[in-house]
Amino acid sequence: MKALNNIEPIKVFKFFEEISQIPRGSGNEKQISDYLVNFAKERNLEVIQDEALNVIIKKRASKGYENAPVTIIQGHMDMVCEKNRDTVHDFEKDPIKLRIDGDYVYAQGTTLGADNGIAVAYALAILDSEDILHPALEVIITTEEETGMGGALALNPENIKGRVLLNIDSEEEGKLLVSCAGGIRNKVSLPISWESFSAEYEALEVQVRGLKGGHSGMDIIKQRANSNKIMSRILADISKVIDFRIISLNGGSKTNAIPREMDAILAVRKENVKGLEEALNKWNETLSNEYTVSDPDIKVSIKEYEYAVEKVFSKDSTDKAIKLLYLIPNGILTMSLEIPGLVQSSTNLGVVITGDEAIEYHSAVRSSVGSLKEDVLVEISMLAELLGAHYEAKAGYPEWQYDPNSKIRSLSEEVYKNLTGKDAEIVAIHAGIECGLFREKFGEIDMISFGPNLYDVHTPNEHMSITSVKNLWQFIIELLKEIK
Repeated sequence: MKALNNIEPIKVFKFFEEISQIPRGSGNEKQISDYLVNFAKERNLEVIQDEALNVIIKKRASKGYENAPVTIIQGHMDMVCEKNRDTVHDFEKDPIKLRIDGDYVYAQGTTLGADNGIAVAYALAILDSEDILHPALEVIITTEEETGMGGALALNPENIKGRVLLNIDSEEEGKLLVSCAGGIRNKVSLPISWESFSAEYEALEVQVRGLKGGHSGMDIIKQRANSNKIMSRILADISKVIDFRIISLNGGSKTNAIPREMDAILAVRKENVKGLEEALNKWNETLSNEYTVSDPDIKVSIKEYEYAVEKVFSKDSTDKAIKLLYLIPNGILTMSLEIPGLVQSSTNLGVVITGDEAIEYHSAVRSSVGSLKEDVLVEISMLAELLGAHYEAKAGYPEWQYDPNSKIRSLSEEVYKNLTGKDAEIVAIHAGIECGLFREKFGEIDMISFGPNLYDVHTPNEHMSITSVKNLWQFIIELLKEIK
């Protein structure tokens, strides 16, 4: 029995459930890409699959719309793969298990993939329909959006004729997105000097748990706790009074997700174990007070490390690792003075990984102002240099600036008003979407972004409103009808 049977709009949820059965984490899109190609071929639609596995499907205009501007419907096929620790799920091969709770669609212990599977489902439902009126369509479904927009970067402009673009990668119904931040990811690698593990020490595991996490752009305004930065405060504090060495630090799993968990494996002098436990009890009180609203379930715990330990960080490497963890910028850096409530610049220390030779710190920097984005990168690179670490930046993408003369924005406002009797809200977001790259790659292109209500994306609590999916479906159908 399918979880989404007989839910309106039938075709949208049918296709959403179908693609949910196909593993499609970023970098693992071959199967979903081939599915889209086969979908097009079965319906005799023109289709292009490029080397980056992007898929472009073209459909002729409805009768009477032959002279309307070619319109692009766009989303991405990949999803962020996050799961709860106690959830048994292999994102490389297991389907997403869907469930309904009231008006919401959830997954069972994993991310849902509505970001951006719902865009794919909408597009397929439109392509599959015989009675929706529309101009000539170019459906573009890209790859690796969640890990640096690699698919959009690889698109060949010669394959695209449309200069009106409907991006369905937003997450709040009734809000029309007209601008987004640019971003870049960076990595700082700190070399590790190792020493032999001493019998005078005991191996302990300190864990940070219970955080909400979230999207590092959309949710940064909520000032939720970052598990990596929480651990930095704890380690910096206890290092003043307790003798310990780091065995490993590992936190977060995606650079563009606010990390929810971190583990610090420490070698602690046996006579200091009780003092460490007392210190962590005080930290639980402190954190509970600080994050009462944003992360009320935050908790720091300690337990004996179960595995054999042969080596630990040297004192110098331990000190530098803590300083780097503590000093790397994180969170909101500047707010926009033009758009109230809009984060202008931020950075997210999303992943910390300990390897054999180095400990890596991965951050995502975002800004709607290019020069401020570069300023943060200079700060991080200088910090790396001071501590003898290697710095590199990669996977940058441009911002999408507001166009005061956008015709598709004006038309979208009109259609929304006619459907609902209410004014749509015109918004900019502190997150990167592919529209910035399309503007840079295709030149002049009139764009708008919208989507149904999605909640807690990039976390295992991700869920999607069924009513909102239906409402937006009606909006899309009417908007296509009015593009003439």
